[in-house]
Amino acid sequence: MAIHYLKKAAKTPDTEGGNARRVVEEMLGEIERRGETAVREYAQKLDKWTGEIVLTPADIERRTAGIEPSVKRDIEFAAGQVRRFAEAQRESMREFSIEVRPGLQAGQRLIPVNVAGCYVPTGRYAHIASAYMAIATAKAAGVPTVIACSTPFRGEGIHPQVLYAMQVAGADVIMTLGGVQAIATLAYGLFTGRPADIIVGPGNKFVAEAKRTLFGKVGIDVFAGPSEVAVIADETSDPAIVASDLVGQAEHGHESPAWLFTTSKALAEDVMRRVPLLVEALPATARDAAGAAWRDYGEVIVCDSREEVAQVSDRYACEHLEVHAADLDWWLGRLTCYGSLFLGEETTVAFGDKASGPNHVLPTRGAARYSGGLSVHKFIKTVTWQRMTRAASHEIAQVTARISRLEGMEAHARTADDRLAKYFPEERFELGAPVQA
Repeated sequence: MAIHYLKKAAKTPDTEGGNARRVVEEMLGEIERRGETAVREYAQKLDKWTGEIVLTPADIERRTAGIEPSVKRDIEFAAGQVRRFAEAQRESMREFSIEVRPGLQAGQRLIPVNVAGCYVPTGRYAHIASAYMAIATAKAAGVPTVIACSTPFRGEGIHPQVLYAMQVAGADVIMTLGGVQAIATLAYGLFTGRPADIIVGPGNKFVAEAKRTLFGKVGIDVFAGPSEVAVIADETSDPAIVASDLVGQAEHGHESPAWLFTTSKALAEDVMRRVPLLVEALPATARDAAGAAWRDYGEVIVCDSREEVAQVSDRYACEHLEVHAADLDWWLGRLTCYGSLFLGEETTVAFGDKASGPNHVLPTRGAARYSGGLSVHKFIKTVTWQRMTRAASHEIAQVTARISRLEGMEAHARTADDRLAKYFPEERFELGAPVQA
């Protein structure tokens, strides 16, 4: 195989593992021993939260009353997309019985778990989309009780727009808790008396480590690490769009890899020239995260053939995999290891992250070799792909841009902006106020 690294990562996602395991084990031990008292102490110490943990309907109404109707419509639209896709997944499954041999009848039933815990992070960004990705999917699977937790936002209660998304998606119980203390509360059934059978949702390295440690006591969705993106591109690709999409995912955090696999050295060099310029044009929070991610974890690999590109891509087994190349059906049939597949320039990870329908809770760190992402049939490997016409991207892009900016994720929004500008140059759109910091 002839592959050439034009850019090689200086670090791996495991480089910055730090002391997360020690911290998590200490916190879980305290919470298991002292229960709700320990949880309240951690909530005050880590999140400056001293209010009630379990929200009442009146609390929810009060905190979401000021949300603009247009914002509510966008959240409802996106949650509906996820719900419809999840319901279609559920309908693809069936109960059956079969006579395996004369006199031997076998079959299967489909029984949802009784309690699902859904974690919705709110740290660098307000992850509105993570609320409906987890909760709406659990409800579509038929889970009777969904308990959701989210971090107090800037020392106050749950971010109002995140809270509205949790409500729209169908959460039965909502708690103001973040981090390890939230994961432990879900696992042990604190404040509700209903321990979760499975805990799902993204989070930082401490949340991921808490889920890993508790796996076995409860089910979890995936062993999660920093978010990843890979773009497969050839000479037919638009380097501006490829660069935009790499930066769009790198803004997730300092340790989020962004990889380009291509058969075109000219395209690769063009993209490498553009990425730093796009990073510098971001607001401060995103610029800091995306700059570090590209510097330390970004890679650019040039291969001699598309078959070699496919082999490299399968070896990396990326969480989000975009294909900007000719003959999309060939790639769909050939690629085997990815969390979710985005076929063609007309779609992008940000669309999947926010509003198109397939779930965005996906395997990282090579886990896509053996596992799919969050779905109603969690324990079966399930992968998703999407293809979109330019006409269809007209509405999805607008909603994606607005929700991305509500979350503070300017680079995500600009991947939608760039497509609208390219495909509909004569139109003007309401895309939300650009993020300033």
